[in-house]
Amino acid sequence: MAQKKTTPGEGLLVKPGSTVRLGDLDPRATPDDLNKDAAKQRTMEDALAIDSLQERLYAEGRRALLIVLQGVDTSGKDGTIRAVFNSAGPLGVRVTSFKAPSAEELAHDYLWRVHSHVPPKGIIGIFNRSHYEDVLIVKVKNLAPPDAVEQRYDQINQFEKHLAENGIVILKFMLHVSPEEQKQRLIERLQDPQKQWKFNPADLDDRKLWSEYRKAYEIMLVRCSTQWAPWHVIPADRNWVRNAAVARIVRRKLEEMNPQYPKPEWNPADFKIV
Repeated sequence: MAQKKTTPGEGLLVKPGSTVRLGDLDPRATPDDLNKDAAKQRTMEDALAIDSLQERLYAEGRRALLIVLQGVDTSGKDGTIRAVFNSAGPLGVRVTSFKAPSAEELAHDYLWRVHSHVPPKGIIGIFNRSHYEDVLIVKVKNLAPPDAVEQRYDQINQFEKHLAENGIVILKFMLHVSPEEQKQRLIERLQDPQKQWKFNPADLDDRKLWSEYRKAYEIMLVRCSTQWAPWHVIPADRNWVRNAAVARIVRRKLEEMNPQYPKPEWNPADFKIV
């Protein structure tokens, strides 16, 4: 079994070769050591630290960080981005939201549109949905032959390994929300005039396929959590837990990368500004 640790500091790291049963993981898990206010405070502190580390990453210009956010509708991908990365400078962070592929994109292999959005060196890139749609919605709705989908797990692993070997550090987060919480959030979208623009009737069709999506996510987590691109399952019924978990993991990864400001090839003492 995968490690069952669901505090905001760690989330659930899906170890390569482990099994995952999302039904055994509580999407309303709360931290042992933080209350809501303390978690929000720590998220803000981590966001400021991410900003400082991102500036160093940008200045260093040798590596990039790719963050993949996946989750069913209403799981909070947009909210996570706002809470964790709004403090970061706009030059060093790029967000890509993947919608249904265009006719041009469908004319290429399924990874073609993804590769062009991989962040260049010095940048934090965030995928709001990603290439994993091609083993999730494509699998559930039979949009490609089963044998083609089956090949994609290994293809995705090799794609991500190629990125990792070329200076792209990868973190992947599955935002784990319960059907009960999704129901409440969909109702809010219907009733709140400021949220009605988010409501899509097609979301109700996907909701009917909840069990099928859960199975597809479990397969994805097991088949595609690797040493070079691990998955984390984040309890997402409580926004403050979700945000605290992602912020802490991203901060720790950047601290592990330890980007450095480049040293100038000239001596500052040689110049005098008048």
